Amino acid sequence: MGPADVVRVGGSGLRSRPMRVFLSALGIAIGIAAMVSVVGISSSSTEGLNRRLASLGTNLLTVTPGQSISGDTAHLPDEAVGMIGNIDAVESVSAIGKTSAKIYRNDHIPKEETGGLTVNAARTDLPKSIGAELVDGRWLNGANSRYPAVVLGAKAAQQVGVHQAGEDVQVWIGGRWFTVVGLLAPNELLPELDSAALVGWPVAEQLLDFDGYPTAVYTRTDDSAVNDVQAVLGATANPENPSGVNVSRPSDALAAKEATDDALSGLLLGLGGVALLVGGVGVANTMVISVLERRSEIGLRRSLGATRGQIRTQFLSEALLLSALGGLGGVLLGIGVTAGYAAYQGLPSVVPLWAMVGGVGATLAIGGLAGFYPAVRAARLPPTEALATT
Repeated sequence: MGPADVVRVGGSGLRSRPMRVFLSALGIAIGIAAMVSVVGISSSSTEGLNRRLASLGTNLLTVTPGQSISGDTAHLPDEAVGMIGNIDAVESVSAIGKTSAKIYRNDHIPKEETGGLTVNAARTDLPKSIGAELVDGRWLNGANSRYPAVVLGAKAAQQVGVHQAGEDVQVWIGGRWFTVVGLLAPNELLPELDSAALVGWPVAEQLLDFDGYPTAVYTRTDDSAVNDVQAVLGATANPENPSGVNVSRPSDALAAKEATDDALSGLLLGLGGVALLVGGVGVANTMVISVLERRSEIGLRRSLGATRGQIRTQFLSEALLLSALGGLGGVLLGIGVTAGYAAYQGLPSVVPLWAMVGGVGATLAIGGLAGFYPAVRAARLPPTEALATT
């Protein structure tokens, strides 16, 4: 038989039992859909992360104080910002300093109800270094940074009930009224700033008992020199105690989260493989029953001159066609699940070509293995015994 004849004969065998074929193909499709959708969702999440990092920048480094030799909390020297700025590959540098003050919506709220919000002194060039954006108002400048003015992070503004900036919008900080001049957009690289109120460096020293030491220095470097700058930041920020300085790369936290998601994806991929094997067992069961039900047909074909090889090819082609139907349906279902999830999460929909081709290939391999024994069994039936079966 030629290839067209093999497909035609295999297809006619499947059409005679549509419900059984549908259920067996469905088992295969579920396994393939699970595998393709897991790979697709993982790939879509990775692509979304890469796009976010590309927009946020992976060249941001953060310098924070660690512990001194005695075990106490160290502090960065006043000159840390200036010394870091002298590094050739550094494009911008700025800092914040944590104060002991607390922020409240008004002066009637109990002092202990801080809501976990912090008040930080900030330099006027901070947005350039951290890529901060304002949703309303303006940032601190050389004029208002000397007066009771504050810019609120996204969560801080929501928590104190401030929805817009303005001259008549004030919050209670350190026993004084501060005018809200700006509201920050959420910062994915530095989420700790979302819960902060940022005031000018000079006014923090004058009114909030700020000691003037930076508690975090943010550095933007040339993309090609990130690792080199990261290696020397500790010694540059605090030459007397380099070990008392912590240097981190905020974008690594997002990458670590994605690695955690990949571990879960691996587990789900394994479950998809189990489902695929269960589908293969369904194909084998369908083909074995088909051989038992069609003994008379097999005997008739043999008596009309069909060889054992042709009978074997017939039943093996049925198993492969059944698996191919399930595989193609599973790939389409997996693509649909991936597209739906990506649209819901606002991610780009990405399904690797290797996942689609591999899914169909896996079903054909499993279908071939599942159909091999029934095909051999059908080919070995003696014609007289098969014709005698009713």
